[in-house]
Order: sequence, then structure tokens, then C-alpha cells
Amino acid sequence: MKILVIGGAGYIGSHVARELLDSGYSVTVYDNLSSGKPENLFNEAEFIEGDILDYNKLEQTMRHGFEGIIHLAAKKAAGESMVEPEKYSINNITGTINILNAASRSSIKKIVFSSTAAVYGEPKYLPIDENHPTNPENFYGFTKLEIERLLAWYDRIRGMRYAALRYFNAAGYDTQGRITGLESNPENLLPIVMEAAAGMRDSIKIYGDNYDTRDGTGLRDYIHVNDLSKAHVMALQYIEKTGMSLTVNLGSENGVTVKEMIENARKITGRLIPAHIAGRRPGDPGTVLASSVSAKEKLGWTAQKSDIFTLISSTWEVYKKAIK
Repeated sequence: MKILVIGGAGYIGSHVARELLDSGYSVTVYDNLSSGKPENLFNEAEFIEGDILDYNKLEQTMRHGFEGIIHLAAKKAAGESMVEPEKYSINNITGTINILNAASRSSIKKIVFSSTAAVYGEPKYLPIDENHPTNPENFYGFTKLEIERLLAWYDRIRGMRYAALRYFNAAGYDTQGRITGLESNPENLLPIVMEAAAGMRDSIKIYGDNYDTRDGTGLRDYIHVNDLSKAHVMALQYIEKTGMSLTVNLGSENGVTVKEMIENARKITGRLIPAHIAGRRPGDPGTVLASSVSAKEKLGWTAQKSDIFTLISSTWEVYKKAIK
């Protein structure tokens, strides 16, 4: 099967492209390299440099016999989305409309979409399952939820089957060491911890230490990017086999606190990793945990590599090369 991976040079996209190649798919990566890295591309995959805002190039690309699309091209900084909503509207929503329209014109009927747990907003109960109310607290989460709604309409009107995969906290690097491109300006905890370990930043801020968690710091559900990538392939196979769409959470169902992540990183890396307590950030819940029961039931998927040691050690293997 020939698959177009849009955003396939990025952190998650490159891992998804690698998993598809390992599973025997023919892969073409479409990426504008604004945050994706050339070093994340593979010789076995064709590469087209292009932007999702360039409708003509998208349509021209999609005419080449693709049977499915993996859509990972989005702006994703939650804080920035509240300051520059225009950027997120144009890239995430308009860009996706371009993808859907080009796919419709090209009779591509399968799409796997990189969604997010940010569609849920403040947890009303834990663990969060797919029936949890969707009430995003940032504009980034809003754009992802709107895209899910667009997908549902294109399914209904155009027969375009989709999988909306609601990621929790993606982390880690390919355990075989085949992907080495560092994230630019990371906002997630683990790459920030690794930057401090590698001497790329002076210290880490811990935003709040008085939450109702086992050590007072925020607790999150981390999923290894290799587990995440495998779910994309399984979702594509689900659509192929059943002819049905689905929306599922992807999380490990286990929580790690900020302090636990930092303390384990110190042990694994042997580095000091300075950290200090700062005030809570507005809108940050104390605990976010996923229920991935639906992914297990529908896809046969469970997290296999999302333990804290594998998360940290696979990331450190990449970041320690940046030490001067």
C-alpha cells in the first residue's frame, strides 16, 4: 500500500514513517521542513518538500496513486496558540481543509489523523476515556477538535474513513537509534530535561509543587513514540479491514510526575540537571491519565515501551551527542 505521510520529517512523523517502512508500506513524506529535519528522512522513502497551504502542490502530489494519508502537519505549541490564534487557524484548520479537499479530488479514502488529548481540557474524571466531554482550554486543542469534526463530515459525505488518534504525552526516541533529529524549541518535559542534561539550557522550571499528587508536582501519562507509531499502522490496517472510522486515546495508562522524571533522568544520565520550583501555570491540571481500553479492544494495541527507563534512556542516547 502506498502511503503519503504529511509532516513525516518531524519528531513523531519520522517515527511513523519508519514504522510504515518496517511494515512493508511504500512511503512518501510531504513536509515543508519548518520544524521537520532533513536528518529524519529515510532513503527508502520518497521526499517531497511542500506546504499544506499550497493546495495545488498537495493535489498534484496526491494524484500519484496513494491509498492512504497520515496527517501529522500542525502547529502544536499550546501557549503560542493563545497568543497567535491566526497562525493556528491558518495552518491547522485551513491546511487540513486543503488536505481533505485534495484527497477527495484524488479519491483517497483513508486518513489517519494526529489528534491530541488537549481536546478534553480540564479532566472531569480519571482516567480520561473517549466519552469524556471535549472542552479544549487552549486554541491548539480547539483546532484539533475542529479537524476531528471536519473528518466526521468528510466521512459522512465523501466516504473518507479516518482514525483520529488522541495522543497524550509523546516522548522517547526510536529504541534502535535510527532517528536522531532533535526537536526545535521543545515545550514538553522530557526534551527540556534532556537539554538541561546536555548543557543546552541552564536549568528546568517545575511549575507548581502543591498539586494533589504523590510528590506535589504535575502527573502526566507518557507514551513512547515507538508505541505511538505502531498505533498509526494498526489504525490504517483497521480502516482497511473494517471500512470503518474510529477515534481512540493513545496513552500508557501510567502516570509520571515532574519530579520523578527529573530524578530518574539524573540517575540514567549521570548529569546534575538543575531544577527549581516556579509557580503553577494557568490551566495546568494536576493529573492527566488516559484510558486506552478502546485502542486495545479495537486495534489490539497496548503500550510496550512506555516505561520511564525506556522513555528517558532512548532520548538520552540522542541528546548526549549534543554535549560540547
